[in-house]
Amino acid sequence: MDPAAGPVLYQKLLLWEPSLESGEEEEEGETLEPLVPDPWRPQDSSGNKPGGLSRAWARIAAALLLLAVGCSLAVWQIQTKGGWTGSLGSVAPPPSGHSHRPGAYHHGAIISPAATCSHLGQELLVAGGNVVDAGVGAALCLAVVHPHATGLGAMFWGLFHNSSSGNTTALMPGPAQTLAPGLALPAALPTLHLLHARFGRLPWPHLLVGPTMLAQEGFLVDTLLARALAVQGTDGLCPLLCHANGTLLGPGARATNPKLAAVLHRAALAPTSDLAGDALLSLLSRDLGVEVPSARPRPTLEPALQLPMPEGILFTTPGPSAGPELLAELEAALLSGAPKPDPCPPLLQTAVSPASSILATVDSSGSVLLLTSSLNSSFGSGRLSPKTGVLLSNLVARSAASTWACPLILRSSPDDTEADVLGMVASGTPDVARAMTWALLSHLAGPQTKAQHQHQAQQGQTENANACGQGTLLQVAAHAEHAHVSSVPSDCCPFQGF
Repeated sequence: MDPAAGPVLYQKLLLWEPSLESGEEEEEGETLEPLVPDPWRPQDSSGNKPGGLSRAWARIAAALLLLAVGCSLAVWQIQTKGGWTGSLGSVAPPPSGHSHRPGAYHHGAIISPAATCSHLGQELLVAGGNVVDAGVGAALCLAVVHPHATGLGAMFWGLFHNSSSGNTTALMPGPAQTLAPGLALPAALPTLHLLHARFGRLPWPHLLVGPTMLAQEGFLVDTLLARALAVQGTDGLCPLLCHANGTLLGPGARATNPKLAAVLHRAALAPTSDLAGDALLSLLSRDLGVEVPSARPRPTLEPALQLPMPEGILFTTPGPSAGPELLAELEAALLSGAPKPDPCPPLLQTAVSPASSILATVDSSGSVLLLTSSLNSSFGSGRLSPKTGVLLSNLVARSAASTWACPLILRSSPDDTEADVLGMVASGTPDVARAMTWALLSHLAGPQTKAQHQHQAQQGQTENANACGQGTLLQVAAHAEHAHVSSVPSDCCPFQGF
């Protein structure tokens, strides 16, 4: 470019409007030309009268131009739709053409112990649902495919951060109640229904379609369920989880639960949380030979506990969950200078099978839902209800304290609605608060922890699927307008996103 030349002036191109030719004087001699000429307006640029040959040619040229533009837009739209939807379980790159490492997504993601339920949660996200829809739908799915760890007889706790309002809410199941000696009153349906009614976007019946079909048409026994069955044995679990000859189902075998499908179908029609629970209670009472209890489960939504930290504000669930214990552990660790974390959380070093189930959902705007549930022990009471296909939680002294539940969310800035958000939830032994403390300190340590892991890898202490026992820890985050998911062990829990 000639250095002596004047500055280049850029002019916005405008669609033609009649007002543009109102005869008003244009500034500094600039002319405004329409981006696409009006093909139906009389033109006389060549001196011909309106309606002459030039006018006809102008119309033809304009029509062809509009047709070309329309065709190109149609092709673009088709390509865009194909890129966003893809096939079940696949995550196609966005129209921009760039992609990310596994676990990083443009819009939203879910991670759970079962691939089927992670797929279902992803489908709900793609269908226009939010993190609550995806999480509740996946939780109901896990109630079908993982009866050893969760179910409609389980107790659910949750923590939801709404990026739009900046509020963090705890989902509380209410005090444990007795349905029969040693058996807990089921509260899962009222608890999940309450959460969805307050924060969900999709219709409640939409969330139960997938779980109902899995229970009715069958699901494949995965490794986690097969492992728990091998420990439990057949007592109380046949015919649901047994072959016709009475032997236990193994990995890859198909199981059905039509009675549970009927319960879910009835619950889908329930307009309130109480009625959602009634769909199950009346049948359970007949199975157990007890009266329908007059008291109903009373789940609540409450403000989360908060702990200000140098890195932001930490949120967790109030008591009787392990949330207060988690805050006490963190405060003590921060005051003592935060000791260096070990390569595995203490909770994950246990060899005891986890008695709880966890899942997490996140979107790129920073909304996070963490859910944790438990039957108190593997397969709960071990007594299958014939009329409902449900296993009830067994009540013991320690189960009322719910020491296994303490999901946490860390928001980096209380005043910034677009701040980074981190969510963590763990399963394993009741000593979960100590493991969550380790996990958060490890995350905050950042580069130091990575260097420690590299040093241990050089010493031959590489991480593998069994290095940390059978406990699991899920981590989700919203950072740089992307949703991120990961877990410890790294291959324990399938994740999906888009």
